[in-house]
Amino acid sequence: MANKALITDVAKELSNELPDGGAIIGIDLGTKTIGLSVSDRSWRYATPLQTISRGKFKDDSKFLKQTIEERKISAFVVGLPKNMDGSEGSRAQSARAYAKNLSETFALPSLMWDERWSTQSAQNAMIEQEMTRSKRGKRIDSHAAAIILQGALDALTGNMF
Repeated sequence: MANKALITDVAKELSNELPDGGAIIGIDLGTKTIGLSVSDRSWRYATPLQTISRGKFKDDSKFLKQTIEERKISAFVVGLPKNMDGSEGSRAQSARAYAKNLSETFALPSLMWDERWSTQSAQNAMIEQEMTRSKRGKRIDSHAAAIILQGALDALTGNMF
């Protein structure tokens, strides 16, 4: 099924696709795990959801389908792992391919969002909360996904500082 859905790097383009808002799922795509977060329907807050093991796209999409239906997801924000100089390497190409598969499979738009420093920011926040190393290890990817999603939500709503 080759549905055509928007894939963009520009927040305004996504907001034009979703004039009535709706929950958005944030994705921090790793090589072994996928961190997931979700927004409220008014795009104010990103909340860590969970981390799943990454498998073949077909297997990942089965889990994502259930989450999309349960939470009435209207779009994806996929972390784009850029190099520190802003260039894109093979991991960014992989993230773009994953977003394309998501958009085609679920006929939902995707926003690619720069994820530089998201994992480090999540790690620092969890350390400040005095979370144990073991708990941080289990939750880091979903917290990084929430940081990625919150950045995109702030851009979508004009809450950039």
